[in-house]
Amino acid sequence: MTASPRCRILVVALSFAAAPFAVPTAARQQSAPTPAAAAAPSTVPAWAFPIPPSRGGGRGPAAGSAAGAASGPAAGAPAGAAGAQTPGPAAAQGAPAPARGRGAVDPTPRSVPNSPRQYTAAQTRDSFSIADWHPDEHPPLPDVVEHGRRPEVRACGYCHLANGFGKPENAPLAGQPAEYLIQQMHDFRDGKRLGSEPRVVGPALMVTISKAATEEEIHTAAEYFASVKRKPWIKVIEADMVPVTRNTGVMYAVVEGAGTEPVGNRIVEVSTNYEATELRDGGTPFLAYVPTGAVKKGEALVKTGGNGKTVACGICHGANMKGVGVVPSIAGRSPSYMGRQLYDFKSGSRHGTNSALMQPVVANLTDEDIVDMLAYLATLEP
Repeated sequence: MTASPRCRILVVALSFAAAPFAVPTAARQQSAPTPAAAAAPSTVPAWAFPIPPSRGGGRGPAAGSAAGAASGPAAGAPAGAAGAQTPGPAAAQGAPAPARGRGAVDPTPRSVPNSPRQYTAAQTRDSFSIADWHPDEHPPLPDVVEHGRRPEVRACGYCHLANGFGKPENAPLAGQPAEYLIQQMHDFRDGKRLGSEPRVVGPALMVTISKAATEEEIHTAAEYFASVKRKPWIKVIEADMVPVTRNTGVMYAVVEGAGTEPVGNRIVEVSTNYEATELRDGGTPFLAYVPTGAVKKGEALVKTGGNGKTVACGICHGANMKGVGVVPSIAGRSPSYMGRQLYDFKSGSRHGTNSALMQPVVANLTDEDIVDMLAYLATLEP
């Protein structure tokens, strides 16, 4: 099946990069940045673009959170202000992502819920031989998904997990149309999918992998992930107060015993079992805290376009938002990941196939609109 001309308006909407959604607690009612402003790393919201500590993001609570107030101003602070997100010289687009520190080798076998398998922590960090905790819950793994190919084609399942469900830091690939996934790899390869914040490492890593991967590897991986049946993975919770979180470098984690803070205009996406998620368990789902009332407002925008503010998503993605062909599914996906894509379209840093049609669609959306739409979409059956 191919998309209709109208459907091509939202054709490229949201699927395949990396990095998580932490979120500022600033009051809701924020105006949308202009495309020129959004392209500057100092203006993208910290809740969508958490910066790894090795690239100047610092460790600790989310920018703009109550616990992080002492470390500097919230996301969107003027360039040069304390804590403002300005790019460093090592953050050039296309540069390989730095390896995460391993520390001392711990030989202790680790386990995760509902899996008979055991791996050491070091084994779960091997990007060329992934931990597959639940092999009976997905089709047999192709070699490129399980092992990749040294030196630059890391196993797809290392970041996106064996079942392709992904985490807030990267794209949920399971159940996406193979045609769409193939096109996104080509866009990465051709320099058409970068990122609004260069210090977020995912897009640069994908550029490296896509340039080294063969067409056979790309097609094999895409067909595998398209064949995986996706199940509910995100539980959306509307709340005025949410757990205090910290920036772990690629996603946000609850600070145990730190209490709560106002949600503000944020989506706070956290694992239900952070230790299992760190071990790359594909069976541990996520919670997404959103502002009270966001789901209903988001539903109106998604279904109607908000009286001309944007375009009803179902025109392209279908009534169930599950996409077809080069149109991706946007139902029940990580709101953190999808939010980054909307800002990338808005800034122009994502300018691949059909992206020019997405830019005017997002141009009039405010930060609050984006949070509301993502809140609703995350509630849908994937």
